[in-house]
Amino acid sequence: MSYKKYITEVPDFPVEGVNFKDISPLLADMDVFEKCIDKMGWLVSKIPDYWIGIDARGFIFASALSVMHGGGVVMCRKAGKLPPPVTRKRYQLEYGTEWIEMKNGSGTAVIVDDVLATGGTLQATNDLAKMVGYDVIDNLVLIDLLYVPTVEGFNFKVKSLIQYE
Repeated sequence: MSYKKYITEVPDFPVEGVNFKDISPLLADMDVFEKCIDKMGWLVSKIPDYWIGIDARGFIFASALSVMHGGGVVMCRKAGKLPPPVTRKRYQLEYGTEWIEMKNGSGTAVIVDDVLATGGTLQATNDLAKMVGYDVIDNLVLIDLLYVPTVEGFNFKVKSLIQYE
C-alpha cells in the first residue's frame, strides 16, 4: 500500500520554506490507519514493555501501537505538561532551546514519533528515557525526511514506514 497518497504536502507551513507533511488524511481513514499501525509494529525488533510517545503526535502512534501490539504507553511531554514528579531535559532546537519531561520508570521501550526531521527531539527523548530508567531498544517514526540533515551527534538507527528522499 502506498501510504504517501494519504499524506498531503502543505507548502510554507508553519513558516516560509518548510513543506509540512499533513498526516490528517491518513489518520482519518480507519482502514489505512489500522494497516499503518500494524506495519509499524512489525518494524521493531521486539514488542517493548512501553511505547514512549513524543508530544504530541507521537502519542497517537504510541497509543495505537500499544493497543494493537501490546505494551504500555509513556508520554514524553513539553515542560510543565506532566504532573510531578518528573525528570526534565533541555535540548537545542534550530532557533533556541526547549525542555522535555518524563516520569521515572523501567523496562524496555521503543520511542515513537510521527516525523523524523533533524532528530533533535528524538535524540533528547532517547537521552531522557535512559536517564529516567528505560532501556531503549528501538526508535520508530511514521515518516523519515531523509533529505533533512540530522543534528550533530545523531548516530542511531530509526525505523520508518515512509521515507522521503
